Amino acid sequence: MSYFIDRGYTSLNHVGEELCGDRVECATSGDYLTAVLCDGMGSGVKANILATLSSKILCTMLAAGIPIKDCIETLIASLPVCKVRNVAYATFSVCHINSDGKGELLEFDNPAAILIRDGQVSDLPREKQVVCGKNVYTTKLDLRANDAIVVTSDGVEHAGIGMLMNFGWERPQIKDYLKRSVKPNMSARAISATLAGECNELYMDMPGDDTTVLSVKVREHAPVSVFVGPPVHPEDDAQYVADFMALPGKKAVCGGTSSNIVARQLGKEVRTSFEFPDRDIPPIGYIDGIDLTTEGVVTVKRVLELSDKYLDPADCKAATLDKRDGATLLARLLFEEATDVNFFVGQAHNHAHDGLPIETRMKLKLIDKLADNLKRMGKAVSVRYN
Repeated sequence: MSYFIDRGYTSLNHVGEELCGDRVECATSGDYLTAVLCDGMGSGVKANILATLSSKILCTMLAAGIPIKDCIETLIASLPVCKVRNVAYATFSVCHINSDGKGELLEFDNPAAILIRDGQVSDLPREKQVVCGKNVYTTKLDLRANDAIVVTSDGVEHAGIGMLMNFGWERPQIKDYLKRSVKPNMSARAISATLAGECNELYMDMPGDDTTVLSVKVREHAPVSVFVGPPVHPEDDAQYVADFMALPGKKAVCGGTSSNIVARQLGKEVRTSFEFPDRDIPPIGYIDGIDLTTEGVVTVKRVLELSDKYLDPADCKAATLDKRDGATLLARLLFEEATDVNFFVGQAHNHAHDGLPIETRMKLKLIDKLADNLKRMGKAVSVRYN
């Protein structure tokens, strides 16, 4: 069975530093996703350079199928040497996995990865191999739906040292926290944000080390289709709605005119809610057979803003989408639930916008930017214009 490989990460900078000494890089090559977390020695600019170089080299080479021995040799030869310590390296964790859930985990000097499966949290079996004089641990992966692998930099285990805890956050405590806090429907980004957020609490908002959590989760495909705007030619309404409804998965309709078109073609009525969870966002509506019905441009603009926040790796609360306004509901549907997103974008002039500072081009730009952000989240995105 072909799965969707979800990934997401959260990073906390060492207090007082503008740059994070950890770095995450992801690349897709053919059927494989390669996700790399590197922790550069120290913190600040030097650590950021080490981690950035290391993650780029490893991600690019491993995604191209180059053996790990060659990758590490290239890494050692490429990194600058610290004049103080006379060494240059970045620790790393690499998850190389295909859409069947099979692949390999490679780890060097980072805390061992954690497996979340069926509500249980466990260690992964590891084999040691010596590569260029360094101990690299490998794990063969054979994951199934809803399995998640959590890899971290050592900032997670250091959380709370000298503050709320004498010796930091020990591994059994971390595993126990994941077991209690991770829910089955959480995305990879939500898992990472949840664990990193707890680390930030233990650090009392003053991280004493760069702290990064990268999660990779195997998910069954969950497509979502979004209808935004009427087609240019009204005679195309019936076919456009038929194509929209024919796709599998959940459906969302954005805009008053769009809602009326869809409801008419389905032989249903649009019912409007009079609740205003957010005074800046128009209320949602209801159409039988449609999972979410919202207002158009104002709502989509807010969703775009939420997507920028969601993509910010420093935001531990980005994945907390618990409000009930239309924009947040649509954001949760697209960011947390969807794996594949299909936009149906009508380009007709909407006379409901006459006299308002809203143009068709503005709507198209919003959708294009939102589609780009969804792709950055790792979603498979298609946009159909009419």
